[in-house]
Amino acid sequence: MEGEGVGWIAAIIIGGIAGWLAEKFMHSNMGLLMNIVLGIVGAIVANFILGVLNIQPLVGWLGYLITGFVGACILIALGRLVRR
Repeated sequence: MEGEGVGWIAAIIIGGIAGWLAEKFMHSNMGLLMNIVLGIVGAIVANFILGVLNIQPLVGWLGYLITGFVGACILIALGRLVRR
């Protein structure tokens, strides 16, 4: 994460924002800690998917925010599928 220009504290903050945005977009109800986890893990998932599709991963804080948001939305959707 350091090589991409986003430190750990910034990753937590950006992950929280990405998770919160995904929570609002997907009409979900989670707490702050879960938003942070969803944003960070979501960014990892989205970067993995981009790698599988042979697409250059996004870098920097804006790229991390976008991939975190998309990945968090994917995780929320998968969580809903599993619960049903």
